[in-house]
Amino acid sequence: MDTATHLVMGITLGGLATLDPAIAQSNMGTQAVMLATIVGSNIPDVDTVLKLRNNAKYIRNHRGITHSIPAVLLWTLLVSWFSHLIFPSSPYGHLLLWSFIAVFLHVFVDIFNAYGTQALRPFTKKWVALGVINTFDAVIFSIHALGVVLIAIGANKGYTALFAYAVTILYYIGRIVMRQNVHSVVKKKFANVEQVIISPTYRFYHYHLAIVTDKFFYVARFHRGNILTHDKFERIPLPDNPVMHAALKDQNISAFLSFSPVYRWDLFEFDDHYEVRFIDLRYRSKDYYPFVAIVQLDKHLQVVSSYTGWIFSEEKLRKKLQLVPN
Repeated sequence: MDTATHLVMGITLGGLATLDPAIAQSNMGTQAVMLATIVGSNIPDVDTVLKLRNNAKYIRNHRGITHSIPAVLLWTLLVSWFSHLIFPSSPYGHLLLWSFIAVFLHVFVDIFNAYGTQALRPFTKKWVALGVINTFDAVIFSIHALGVVLIAIGANKGYTALFAYAVTILYYIGRIVMRQNVHSVVKKKFANVEQVIISPTYRFYHYHLAIVTDKFFYVARFHRGNILTHDKFERIPLPDNPVMHAALKDQNISAFLSFSPVYRWDLFEFDDHYEVRFIDLRYRSKDYYPFVAIVQLDKHLQVVSSYTGWIFSEEKLRKKLQLVPN
């Protein structure tokens, strides 16, 4: 989920907490829990600062350990401690509870989009991405933004927030049912399906699809019960050769592979260098696949340059990295 939605959901969660009698009985308790739910609803995304280092660190770690089970407990303790420090007369036990709900809710809603989280760490580093909700969902944001506005102009905090969350739950149920419908249609249309990666859009009846069968990758879209196939790629195993072995050791390539579940690859040989590319098939945009990893190696298999991240044209990629021209 995006930062703006986490923020408004944190505010409405603070409003919901006022239905707790221990919180509602004092102004300081209400202020403390509002601080806790806002901070708790956003603190797992502190790993966004990794983008200041490089894309490889960000891709490998964003929504990773900061969204894990131990992190949820740690954030809960830190948020509740900080809020109680600012508002010492607030009931700490109830503050602890609402801090936990805020942090847990952040991680929980994140698993419903296509990016997902490593929410089950330390038991597994598998990315949990259910593909139910778009990273930014205008409906969810609007529900809670309206709730924030109503609270700000004097509506009852608790019941306004309760209504907002009730509508949100119903919306999630509708989206889950829709996702199951998409999955069912895919299984009927394609043979020997091994995996279906569903990426929701802002439109309720429109989904991007990356379909893995025993022999092919399909990139498609679902719209109102119909599937349109954009591209079809043969599944070819990675070659067992020195060039690919060297490429896989590069931090940008390894970060990409740790995150991307479905991709195609290319290996090119030129007069003075090799180039290896990996292209994520989940994120097709206007006939282009913008999420890539690329490495260039000299003839001694030393890395000349590499990159992973979002790029929307060949020209920008080479200009940004000053890659060896082909």
